[in-house]
Amino acid sequence: MSKILGIDLGTTNSAIAVIEAGEPKIIENKEGNRTTPSIVAISKAGDRLVGLLAKRQSVTNPRNTLFSIKRLIGRKFGDPEIKKDKEWLPYELKESANGGVEIKMQDKFYRPEEISAMVLQKLKADAEEKIGEKIAEAVITVPAYFDDAQRKATQAAGEIAGFKVRRILNEPTA
Repeated sequence: MSKILGIDLGTTNSAIAVIEAGEPKIIENKEGNRTTPSIVAISKAGDRLVGLLAKRQSVTNPRNTLFSIKRLIGRKFGDPEIKKDKEWLPYELKESANGGVEIKMQDKFYRPEEISAMVLQKLKADAEEKIGEKIAEAVITVPAYFDDAQRKATQAAGEIAGFKVRRILNEPTA
């Protein structure tokens, strides 16, 4: 039976773990760290960067470096929180056709679920490389205060990333 990946998809950093011999074991990412920055960027050369590489170039490329995406996921563009976030986030936000949020990176707009999926894809690839087997299923944590739309958007991000999301779990429970 293949392993189920436990993912703490954080606003600032994310972490991954599996259960081994009945105990949770944190898996280090490709860079050897126990946490991965929840950051996605398009470099000036046009390459997609995720995690530490994206964070390293964020000062020189702020408009194409996306962070704090968890604050936007599952929210409507008219939400008061989005209005506040627009004031301090360096990247461009716009209203999507369904009233949600879209984020500009380089010349393209992305839904928050798509950006979170990019982080999840990196976590998945790092975990598979570390444990030496394919991982198809995941449990993803969300804050206890997340509403149904935010939970569904997080689940959609997991599915976009290639996971069968077994469960969305409240962070305090996890």
